[in-house]
Amino acid sequence: MSDVPKTVYLRYFAQLREQSQCEEEERVTTAQTYGELYQELKAQYGFTLDLAHVKVAANDTFMGLDHPLRAGDKVVFIPPVAGG
Repeated sequence: MSDVPKTVYLRYFAQLREQSQCEEEERVTTAQTYGELYQELKAQYGFTLDLAHVKVAANDTFMGLDHPLRAGDKVVFIPPVAGG
């Protein structure tokens, strides 16, 4: 695994948008997986959802949290949705 920084593009929805106080951002990270990236964001923004409670999509495709993160990925972490 490489620790070379990579640039990714993030979009936030629902409570993740509220807690990050932004809708989208460009981010340079050394995270190796989507799960590591989420933990990095959680530490910075204080996300209250645990990793087990979010889904991730990259480049319009659902991914596993242990999937390798690639430079240029467009990433969305999706919180659970409630409603009626």
